Amino acid sequence: MRIGLFFGSFNPIHIGHLIIANYMANYTDLQSVWLVISPHNPLKNKTSLVNMYDRSEMARLATNSAEKLKVSDVEFKLPQPSYTVDTLAYLKEKYPEHQFTLIMGADNLASLKKWKNYEVILRDYKIAVYPRPGFDGLELASHPSVTITKTPNMEISSTFIRNAIKEGKSVQYFVPDEVLEFIDSKNLYR
Repeated sequence: MRIGLFFGSFNPIHIGHLIIANYMANYTDLQSVWLVISPHNPLKNKTSLVNMYDRSEMARLATNSAEKLKVSDVEFKLPQPSYTVDTLAYLKEKYPEHQFTLIMGADNLASLKKWKNYEVILRDYKIAVYPRPGFDGLELASHPSVTITKTPNMEISSTFIRNAIKEGKSVQYFVPDEVLEFIDSKNLYR
């Protein structure tokens, strides 16, 4: 099975994430997309992260009715901070029957050379890239492992949502209703 791996903090998951995952699962050659919840991205500040179990639960609530989307907490069991290359090696060993494709935004492709063992990722995996504003004409875009997709451009971020919640503004329609109820019930991001 061809599985797309969409890594992220999902802090919180929002419609932008879901549109990208759905596009990859339905408009590319991928048969399924796993949203891999990262406990801590080594290139991001950890202070604004809500705990990984709450982020995982929000992702599950958001994808309950999506048959081609699955939430993975595989990185919860691996050493932290988690490095994509290590998670890929673990998944390849655990699921030898699957072919894994890494899903990332053009902004991540632009910084891929800062990643641990990025050469191994480029050598051993396909990368499906979704567009991000301001990231065109990337150096690695022509690499044989890289495919630039026509995923709809999403200019929405988890930071925007966290800030809106902190300011008491409505985030209805930016996150699924079930996720909004979960955020409210746990008083997250206030």
